Amino acid sequence: MSGRVGDLSSQQQEALARFRDSLQDLLPTIPKADDYFLLRWLRAQKFHLKDAEDMLRKHMKFRKQQDLDNILTWQPSEVVQLYDSGGLCGYDYEGCPVWFDIIGTLDPKGLLLSTSKQELVRKRIKTCEMLLHQCELQSEKLGKKIETMVMVFDLEGLSLKHLWKPAVEVYQQYFSMVEANYPETIKDLIVVRAPKLFPVAFNLVKSFISEETRKKIVILGANWKQEMSKFISPDQIPVEFGGTMTDPDGNPKCLTKIKYGGEVPKSYYLHNQVRVQYEHTVSVGRGSSLQLENEILFPGCVLRWQFASEGADIGFGVFLKTKTGERQRVGEMTEVLPSQRYNAHMVPEDGSLTCLQAGVYVMRFDNTYSLMHAKKVSYTVDVLLPDKASEEKIQHLEATELSSVL
Repeated sequence: MSGRVGDLSSQQQEALARFRDSLQDLLPTIPKADDYFLLRWLRAQKFHLKDAEDMLRKHMKFRKQQDLDNILTWQPSEVVQLYDSGGLCGYDYEGCPVWFDIIGTLDPKGLLLSTSKQELVRKRIKTCEMLLHQCELQSEKLGKKIETMVMVFDLEGLSLKHLWKPAVEVYQQYFSMVEANYPETIKDLIVVRAPKLFPVAFNLVKSFISEETRKKIVILGANWKQEMSKFISPDQIPVEFGGTMTDPDGNPKCLTKIKYGGEVPKSYYLHNQVRVQYEHTVSVGRGSSLQLENEILFPGCVLRWQFASEGADIGFGVFLKTKTGERQRVGEMTEVLPSQRYNAHMVPEDGSLTCLQAGVYVMRFDNTYSLMHAKKVSYTVDVLLPDKASEEKIQHLEATELSSVL
């Protein structure tokens, strides 16, 4: 049995009754505590009553903390309204609302220099509440219960700038919040135009997404525009995404419904850096350098770094060793990222690169030019691995497309 209204086993029916009894103190404060609502929490916890009750009680605290009863009237700051992307656009065949999330055109650093991480997450909370409200409106309009939504993630333009650690943390917090507070609300999570970097990006958020939600992820290949029509009627899909819907003025992107992000003008910046906590602090002696080795076992991994210096600038570059098991001078290694001096004492530096081959990559902090002063450097380095399942899926799609062309 699916555990949904009208499809409950006797044990599930009994669990629902006991669940409702255990929540008598809470029910008056829940906006719509019908069986559909309660079963969402039970299904999320596989009908384990104690776990479902704990989850729902935590959600009610969350509702109060975030003032969710009034969040639909809350307006984010101008920069978030203009440059954060996404939008509700159309409904699927069953009447479920469809949300388009446009990732590639987002300017994550510009947004986080112009607003807080909390506001960006709160804006996404508002989106969840708005989509649930749309489900209610659709239920009334269609005369049947609509309780799930479709999400389309357009990843065209996904690049290393989107793997910037503070930006990734926003999405990690977002997915964690969705799983904890909006269980069983996602019907399909459709990924289109996924680049080769997607498996690395997905691996960064995967642990914040439940196994049940992961099962609903559908990655579409080169013929994604045709495939979309299996989920959503063409007249409910913008022309930009392979459908027939346009704005009243004929715009194929439906700009009145979907925001496409874009580079945030510096006039919106509130500060010139995002506060970062570093994992290591070292002193690079005067006239010397510090080499940090990172072994990359297979191509496609991403090397990501953040660092700041105190008092003065510091040199930084990335190199690939040509011999393993022994220390090499800079001149003996392959230059991957040319060494240059950074004013990291004024503005912290961050960056990343995709490792095209396996080997030992050396990140070198260079203070050889300073014969008078040692430099204190704080840094964090991560090796980001691709998610193997999604990597294999994309490779399979590419191979299938290639064979159809041949």
